[in-house]
Amino acid sequence: MHFDRKQLSDDELIRIYRALVLPRMIEEKMLVLLRQGKVSKWFSGIGQEAISVGATLALDPGEWIMPLHRNLGVFTTRGMSLEKLFRQWEGQASGFSKGRERSFHFGSREHHICGMISHLGPQLGVAAGTALAHRLKREGKVTLAFSGEGGTSEGDFHEALNLASVWDLPVIFLVENNGYALSTPLKEQFRCASLVDKAKGYGMEGVQIDGNNVLTVYDTLRGVREYCIRERRPYLVECVTFRMRGHEEASGTKYVPPELLEYWATQDPIEQYEKYLLGTGVLDQNWVGKIRAVWREYIDSELKDADKPSGMPLPGVLEELADVYAPLPEAVVTSAVAVAAEPVAATVPVPVAANASEPDALVAEVPDERPLRVVDAISEALNQGMDTYPNLVLMGQDIADYGGVFKVTDGMMEKYGKQRVRNTPLCESAVLGAALGLSLEGYKSVVEMQFADFVSCGFNQIVNNLAKIYYRWGQAADVVVRLPTGAGVGAGPFHSQSTEAWFTHVPGLKVVYPATPADAKGLLLAALADPNPVLFFEHKSLYRSISGNVPEGIYHIPIGKANVVRYGSDVSIITYGAGVHWALAFAESHAFASLDILDLRTLAPLDYDAVRASVSRTGKVLVLHEDTLTGGIGAEVAAWIAEHCFDLLDAPVLRCASLDTPVPFNVELEQQFLAKSRLAPMVEQLLAY
Repeated sequence: MHFDRKQLSDDELIRIYRALVLPRMIEEKMLVLLRQGKVSKWFSGIGQEAISVGATLALDPGEWIMPLHRNLGVFTTRGMSLEKLFRQWEGQASGFSKGRERSFHFGSREHHICGMISHLGPQLGVAAGTALAHRLKREGKVTLAFSGEGGTSEGDFHEALNLASVWDLPVIFLVENNGYALSTPLKEQFRCASLVDKAKGYGMEGVQIDGNNVLTVYDTLRGVREYCIRERRPYLVECVTFRMRGHEEASGTKYVPPELLEYWATQDPIEQYEKYLLGTGVLDQNWVGKIRAVWREYIDSELKDADKPSGMPLPGVLEELADVYAPLPEAVVTSAVAVAAEPVAATVPVPVAANASEPDALVAEVPDERPLRVVDAISEALNQGMDTYPNLVLMGQDIADYGGVFKVTDGMMEKYGKQRVRNTPLCESAVLGAALGLSLEGYKSVVEMQFADFVSCGFNQIVNNLAKIYYRWGQAADVVVRLPTGAGVGAGPFHSQSTEAWFTHVPGLKVVYPATPADAKGLLLAALADPNPVLFFEHKSLYRSISGNVPEGIYHIPIGKANVVRYGSDVSIITYGAGVHWALAFAESHAFASLDILDLRTLAPLDYDAVRASVSRTGKVLVLHEDTLTGGIGAEVAAWIAEHCFDLLDAPVLRCASLDTPVPFNVELEQQFLAKSRLAPMVEQLLAY
């Protein structure tokens, strides 16, 4: 192995050696702890230390790194507390994630390290987001994202590299080509001659290097970093290396030909570099022994301290629940107001009852109201949000010049510029990942799914990255995802689905679904102020068919607070979205029935107090929603009522939902599909019970 020291001094060469040896010696200790049962799992990076250490040394400490399983050298080179790392690996409360995460599935803002998730690929999109933040701030920084050769087969790899190239982002995508993705060899992963060839397809530069030569890695990454900052472009680096142990220790290496292990043993990065330093006189055996002795004493001392009781108990139930969401800023809590909902059927004006004696019907005096459509209220909220938060970025397909397919963002690019109103390629996963990356750097973002149906292409980023990151290591995901949803416009099976129930099961997400213009504006402004990921559903057929009075100024409607839009004593209809207008239209045409209509407005978290209050007023409940019946949010509401309000019921809780079929294209079939077609007989059934 040839080492080229370039202009590096002896002290710098020794510093690199010390950094290289430490993770190897820690790993050797971890393998002992694994056999002793003190840790449950370990992903070994033995033989690959040169990549993590060399790359991390080449970056500035304030530049984000997105590491994976075998990158212990990133954590040690960034100077993270080894005692705390041991506590993390042992699942202690005093680790980096309160015992909630394993190995390297955590991050640290202080050290600019973003913890991985097991799905690997989503890290690459997050890297694009932090790099975008650096561009917006005009900072001379890069982001480094690791991938294995197996990860290059994932769609996230394609999406992230394409996005970074299209947006001219300073990201270094580093692929550790270590021979096997668990047991799957290279020949079963890809057919290109080398992974670096993939760079050409994205219009970016790339280089393949010896990943076991620490000086090559260090020098290459320094040069690539300078290039990315100077040219404002991404770069792909393929580091050829080998995984000397199993994917994780329980996997073993029986699938690896012995001669392959024998060859790569001769390419050990530490042995080779040590031999070079000894041969050039930079180090002698005495110094090597001293360095290793110092590290051994350090490791033993840190492990001994980690094994001492920390006095920090594992989180109890209340703390676990409290840490699902990041706390709201105090200003948001104190500024929340209740605004009179004005749900008006498309063709039938319906007055909204308000009874000041009811505790949840308190309506604040909000001046300067004027009529707006739902689409206009949402657009106004986005405009006011952009004015309020200079760090807010809008992203989505066709949202800039074109103004979005529903024209919600029409004119915003001209007003706020292309840097803040950004057209994206068709890559939902990478864009959602980029939104999280922006959040790491203190930005807010709104991502528009062109249709709610398309969110399935970014599902993993939402449910595994955005939703869990605060619980895992206290990092907020300040992201709003706008989702034009719903049927009733003859758009067929792939543009009409109600997808909200996909997400109400996922802790860490807030799911909002307004029915009126005033609620749409106030809830969207609240979502923009909220540091948690909010999925904001907007019913397409309500965009231009429903109008109502909306305050001109900025106001927040609390997320998680339902609204009584009509008081009654016969039957409660608990609903949201278009269901609110179906219920009101039915109430207007059936004046003999006293219907209590509760608009949930937020589906996660649910306002159970309001649900109970409605049940107590009538004793008979119909849960109504446009979503299909099985597994819809109505099932959760009905189950909760049966469990907690049984003594208040005078009849079984009924659910009125759409058919358990895809949404049909034919308009007559669509009307037959919708829950609205079954509303009348179900209400009448309850009235007669």
